[in-house]
Amino acid sequence: MVAAANFVEVAALVGDSARATMLSALMDGRSLTAKELAYCANISSSTASGHLSKLVAARLLTVTRNRRFSYYRLASPLVATMLESIGVVASIGVPPRRQPRLANDDALRFARSCYDHLAGQVGVAVTDSLVAMGHIVLTDEGGEVTSSGERFLSAFGADLTPRTRRIFCQPCLDWSERRYHLKGLVGARILDRLMKLGWLKSVPGVRALQLTSSGKAGLSEIFKIDIDDGMQAGGNRFVMRPTTADSLG
Repeated sequence: MVAAANFVEVAALVGDSARATMLSALMDGRSLTAKELAYCANISSSTASGHLSKLVAARLLTVTRNRRFSYYRLASPLVATMLESIGVVASIGVPPRRQPRLANDDALRFARSCYDHLAGQVGVAVTDSLVAMGHIVLTDEGGEVTSSGERFLSAFGADLTPRTRRIFCQPCLDWSERRYHLKGLVGARILDRLMKLGWLKSVPGVRALQLTSSGKAGLSEIFKIDIDDGMQAGGNRFVMRPTTADSLG
């Protein structure tokens, strides 16, 4: 009965449009102030404060106070997974041509951060590439990095040590592609490395990620992914070239 009551509470909290918008704004792992979140949800600061208090009380958000400001962020990757899963379920049965499109919809579908890992068409393409090269074994239940994968990711600069208690490697169903990208420590390290290399860069105000010219070349050389220019303009065209040897050593 307690679990059922908690389920109802969480569902009701996420089901409110203003709260859902604020939670979505935090899906890239950032910490935002109440004023910033109020702006995202198009509500007053006082109204946002009430919503945020409820989300913190339900342990969906955590808050850190620094002098005059309070910064809110998702309480854990588990909350991000729940929100991404809701997005997947919400898109079931809706033909792509009938899905409502936002101004930054194409950019989000192309590449975005899903809490701390890479999602969207690029995230799925990177995952497909790692699986095709034998570096990752992925099933509906979980993922495993092979010995060749450990060498590949180490050479790429994605440090998988030290191992922590968090999930190591696991599939995450992409709400826009309806296929898997990688989450867990492996997914986080890959995104972190792509950002440090300057292959991807953040888009101010949203969680979309922009692929740079060096990123396009790098994905082609290292991951054997050739991205059609139309893909970034809302298409879904990319080619993954087969390979029989590790691209990095």
